Amino acid sequence: MRAAPASPPTPAELRELALTELEYQALMEQLGRVPNRLELGMLGALWSEHCSYKTSKALLRQLPSAGERVVQGPGENAGVVDLGDDLLCCFKIESHNHPSAIEPVQGAATGVGGILRDVFAMGARPVALLDGIRFGDLDDPRQRHRFARVVEGIGWYGNCIGVPTVGGETYFDDAYQHNCLVNAMCVGLARRDQLVRARASGPGNPLLLVGADTGRDGIHGATFASVQLDEAAEGRRPAVQVGNPFLEKCLLEACLELTGDPDLIGLQDCGAAGLTSSCAEMAHRGGVGLEIAVDQVSRREQGMTPYEVMLSESQERMVLVVQRGSEDRFRAAFQRWGLHSDVVGRVIEEPLFRIVENGEEVASVPLQVLVSGFPERHPESRAPDIRSLLSADPLERTPPWSLEEAWLRLLASPNCGDSHWVWRQYDHQVGDDTVLGPGGDAAVLRLRGRGDALALTVDSAHRSASLNPRRATAIAVAEAVRNLACVGAEPLGITNCLNFGDPDRPEIMWQLEEAVAGLAEAALAMGIPVVSGNVSLYNQFDGQGIPPTPTLGLVGLLPDLSRRLGAGFTRAGDLVALVGPAGAGISGVELGGSEYQRLAHGVLEGPAPELDLPAEARSAAAIRAAINRGLLSSAHDCSLGGLAVTLAESALLGGIGARIKPPLGLPDRPPPSWHFGLLFGESQGRYLVSLEPSQLEAVRALFVEHGTPFSTLGQVGGSVIAIEGLAEVGLEVARSTWAGAIPERLEPARAARS
Repeated sequence: MRAAPASPPTPAELRELALTELEYQALMEQLGRVPNRLELGMLGALWSEHCSYKTSKALLRQLPSAGERVVQGPGENAGVVDLGDDLLCCFKIESHNHPSAIEPVQGAATGVGGILRDVFAMGARPVALLDGIRFGDLDDPRQRHRFARVVEGIGWYGNCIGVPTVGGETYFDDAYQHNCLVNAMCVGLARRDQLVRARASGPGNPLLLVGADTGRDGIHGATFASVQLDEAAEGRRPAVQVGNPFLEKCLLEACLELTGDPDLIGLQDCGAAGLTSSCAEMAHRGGVGLEIAVDQVSRREQGMTPYEVMLSESQERMVLVVQRGSEDRFRAAFQRWGLHSDVVGRVIEEPLFRIVENGEEVASVPLQVLVSGFPERHPESRAPDIRSLLSADPLERTPPWSLEEAWLRLLASPNCGDSHWVWRQYDHQVGDDTVLGPGGDAAVLRLRGRGDALALTVDSAHRSASLNPRRATAIAVAEAVRNLACVGAEPLGITNCLNFGDPDRPEIMWQLEEAVAGLAEAALAMGIPVVSGNVSLYNQFDGQGIPPTPTLGLVGLLPDLSRRLGAGFTRAGDLVALVGPAGAGISGVELGGSEYQRLAHGVLEGPAPELDLPAEARSAAAIRAAINRGLLSSAHDCSLGGLAVTLAESALLGGIGARIKPPLGLPDRPPPSWHFGLLFGESQGRYLVSLEPSQLEAVRALFVEHGTPFSTLGQVGGSVIAIEGLAEVGLEVARSTWAGAIPERLEPARAARS
């Protein structure tokens, strides 16, 4: 029997659930009645931006998701590509921004836990974690605390569960002081016959809930992630989940032990919106219904209501649909791992999501309404008037420092400096498959029993995304491709996390539209499918939003592990060369949106760097070919900090100096900052490589064959890093400056005493 008729919700109740009045009217029309409190809570969770993608779904349809290696595209827990010989790679990136802002350790840790479950829910063993994190200026004590605690949370969860954190990206800017970004990526491997989908089928088949008991943590987590932060955000701490990596390790091993079992029908992570989303989405994908008996759900707190049970986001839980009659065998298998499991429901034929308590129906919603009945949103979009910023010429600004001082200041900045302080807290060798770990262009993992290897990277949009989000997002794709090319790997698939402010502001909606268009253009031009992803909106605090920050994870395959290459110079006497456009005129000295511009002038102005996607594809192919023929000694993507920082990084990573000539001559009447643009401009499509002199003609011929510019600049050797006629710094001075970029800001008192 149904509970007594409900009364309409108040405006305050709708706000709590992040539902608008128009959305409430839409669900009323579809239901034909007033939903009760439990039904409204479930609808609010699944209609939230975090679960429904109601603002971005129409835009995401333009992303290319098909390809000859694609096994599973968007719509499942993770994307899947084929590595050959029946080995599959599953991967996805997601955000945990709001929780990390108010509870940094648990917010970051449970973000890692959630993305791990997304991957092993597919039947894949997680083999690597990566992260993309952004914070305000480290001169602010609050940012230092938040940053250190987020790093602690990432390291704690990954280290405890035994999955290596092999790469990522860290960036600091005042624009993120109220809304830090914590994006976590997981990569896993599975045999083809182990792949599992999150779909329910077979009326009468039981539904199992396994793992942690259900508590009150994380209630309204999905709706919390779908509204902007404000001064009351601290009061939302109960919406942040609490993690237990040791329990998740047992859950991971137990689930992987059962993959391939013919009686396992569907497996799903119990994440955002808890039992409501995990169970409803499984049933909807399978075209069936589900009945859940909430009184059968084990709880760790007394007096929990059906509302709390269905919307709890307690961590380390999975739901399974199994063949009727096999439930005791599955429960026994979980018990061997010390895991408690309950039969909490059953598949029904009618496409309803029905909740019962002690045999009495307390909620019943058609799955079509619950999962896909939300009205898609199309907020007004309007480009901001930034003509004055775009028309400004950054080269006309008078530099505040000498070239050498600017060089050292860039190396001392946390964005260009050594990130060793971060990744030394992560176990990046556990599992013994990490060949190249953090600190280079891309991570490389061996594939056991094979001669090839997996390459992984995470990259975010260029700072110029506030000026040109379309081009900056395409730049992020191109940079990720360059990073993989530098180790010799060909890209296979993209996963994306689109971090933006409030889309109800027309200029933010325009940024989102432009960024997705840029991602689509670059993915198509480079021939890379987008197989999974996440959208994180409302990264805004009291009206102040973050810059558009699309973050991309890219997975690639290195044909011959023995040919892998690093970014550091390897021997004295090697030639140093620039691959890509040396430039002519303004090209090659672009300062718009650069890190130098941010540090030296505290502005964001001028056109975004130019981008030639066909040329990017050609140069990446040429670099890969040169590496896989054994022609290069090192390769490094020329990006943040420009040519000078790239040169310094290659020298510091290799422990040997270098001396090069500038790639461009001085024009007759150079603007004030022309030399600064030459050294620190972030023009795209460039690599700095080193090679033995005996290989010069073969390398030159290869790049000519690919239609890619190639020019020798100088030679490796000595104890200085020099760009002749402009600036030089001692190798050890550069090293101490670079190495202290983050530690000296986190421990200013200790640094002052040393």
